[in-house]
Amino acid sequence: MAPLDVAIAGGHGQIALRLGKLLSARGDRVRGLIRNPDHADDLRAAGVEPVVLDLEAAGAQAVADAVEGADAVVFAAGAGPGSGEGRKQTMDRDGAVKLIEGAKANGIERYLIVSSRGADAQAQGDGFSAYLRAKGEADEAVRASGLSWTIVRPGALVNDSGTGRVRTDTGEGEISRDDVAATLVAVLDEPATAGRTFLLVGGDTPVAEAVQQIAAGS
Repeated sequence: MAPLDVAIAGGHGQIALRLGKLLSARGDRVRGLIRNPDHADDLRAAGVEPVVLDLEAAGAQAVADAVEGADAVVFAAGAGPGSGEGRKQTMDRDGAVKLIEGAKANGIERYLIVSSRGADAQAQGDGFSAYLRAKGEADEAVRASGLSWTIVRPGALVNDSGTGRVRTDTGEGEISRDDVAATLVAVLDEPATAGRTFLLVGGDTPVAEAVQQIAAGS
């Protein structure tokens, strides 16, 4: 397989850094979009090229320029815990939409989004419900984009070492960020996962096998 060129929005996030390191280690070109230039060295240490871009504030052309030439884009950004409802909209939802537009402007077909268990555009209420609503609205925008998208919805995230084994038929349970990153690599490598939305928690099925099951629609 030829090396990929992958641009990751939210490049300094815990999953994004793991993903970037895995891709870079096998010879892919990886760009990480970051708001804070102080995070650039962390990306370089993972083999990722830092691209300073405030996705919330950036215009369409700046986003398009940041991902130009990529084979695939990954939305792994988020407003983070403790952020208000407004930022959940401008980052978790609108950031994903801006990345869609940037991909389209460059003819980039492949789009992966790290969503959340329980993401629901119709979720009512504040707090965590606002987060799930923003993630659900982002997922709806991705599905309507016309791109070759895959939506990955992890369960509760933990920093335990990865096991290389997952479960995709339920969102109940935890999953290590290591295993989420490994699953994203496998999804990038399997075009037939386009158009799939799946839950992801720790389990007994090797990552590669689980992704093949998703690709086959099982």
